[in-house]
Amino acid sequence: MHIHLSEHFTYAKLLRFTFPTIVMLIFTSIYGVVDGVFVSNFAGKTAFAAVNLIMPALMIFGTVGFMLGAGGSAVVARTMGEGDLPRASRYFSLIIYTGLAAGLVLTLVAELIMEPLCVLLGAEGEMLAQAVLYGRILTLALVPFILQNMFQSFLVAAERPKLGLWLTVAAGLTNMAGDWLLVGVLPWGVAGAAIATVASSFVGGVVPLIYFLLPNKSPLHLTKTRLEGRVLAQTCSNGSSEMMSNLSTSLVSILYNFQLMRLIGEDGVAAFGVIMYVNFIFIGVFMGYSIGAGPIVSYHYGAGNQGELRSLLRKSLLLMLAGCAGLTAAAVALAGPLSRIFVGYDPDLLALTARGFQLYSLSFLAMGFNIFGSAFFTALGSGVISAAIAFLRTLLFQTAAIFVLPLFLELDGIWLAVTAAEVLALFITAAFLVTQRKRYGYG
Repeated sequence: MHIHLSEHFTYAKLLRFTFPTIVMLIFTSIYGVVDGVFVSNFAGKTAFAAVNLIMPALMIFGTVGFMLGAGGSAVVARTMGEGDLPRASRYFSLIIYTGLAAGLVLTLVAELIMEPLCVLLGAEGEMLAQAVLYGRILTLALVPFILQNMFQSFLVAAERPKLGLWLTVAAGLTNMAGDWLLVGVLPWGVAGAAIATVASSFVGGVVPLIYFLLPNKSPLHLTKTRLEGRVLAQTCSNGSSEMMSNLSTSLVSILYNFQLMRLIGEDGVAAFGVIMYVNFIFIGVFMGYSIGAGPIVSYHYGAGNQGELRSLLRKSLLLMLAGCAGLTAAAVALAGPLSRIFVGYDPDLLALTARGFQLYSLSFLAMGFNIFGSAFFTALGSGVISAAIAFLRTLLFQTAAIFVLPLFLELDGIWLAVTAAEVLALFITAAFLVTQRKRYGYG
């Protein structure tokens, strides 16, 4: 049955509505994992380390898509809740066209600075050559990559989460098939992996663009629009937390790589790369639910349905509690087998990676609450609070932990840094949820 944003959401209906987005995020993570598996097993440890050295920097360029998608879908869904669908489509169109323009500018910038950026990150010799090659090919797809990140949120706001899921599956299969052919069969190494990723981005970013340009049954359509600074300002403000979260994650990943290169060298970067690939599968559950539930919160906030807001928050927190406990247990138990898929060819690297991921997995106990809390305030239009949570958990607390904990726990301190940051951020999230309940009507 088709579920509308205006409905009352039971646990079952809430899970049915968000399930396609959860699967979409998990599948996105899985095809990223496949990318890493092929590079590590067929191109070698140096190529794998090179990809993971430059990847956080490349993700920085794509953060504008997360900002425009999360912030814009909140603005558009709230406008839909107010009953003005033509205005919602006009805002939607403005935000999508802005993403297109931003992507073109960022593509040019990224191509120009790619080699000095890789040198700045510490790459040299063969690792430098591989990192530059991978980065330059991948940045050619920045426009569709940014659109893909935006449509993850907008397809939910358009009440088409299943379409988002199927597009993600198609993009993932494109990437996997490309990895098999260009890396596994043909010895193209990092170039083949980059080309496969570029092809998948076109499927995930351009196909939904065509869908909204053509007549469709969703409440949103790409149409003529005009520049409205207030709408873009609200979009950027609302989505600043998602941009901050992804930007901070990339910057902190760079710091992890610096610390690991200093402590144990290339093996540390490779181990952290495995942890990041697998980690995104588990985070995808939290992110998928939060992205899926966000437009529901925005709609009912715009419609003034305070009872439904209270119900959504209560149900979501209980679902997060179950998710955090279950995913932590699963991650700790599967750390060894999942690490073996990537680096089973190197016993020492395998042991290092499995130990690191078991410790890193403890962060899932608090992470889900923080991710949902940040997304909840984005959906309410409070970009400042949402950004504060994201900034503290992904940048300030984690950066401090990366440098402080190794002084006492050595290498284990690196792996436990994210757990310390998430626990500290949990207190901040709880404080905001309690103090803002009357202001936003969910108390």
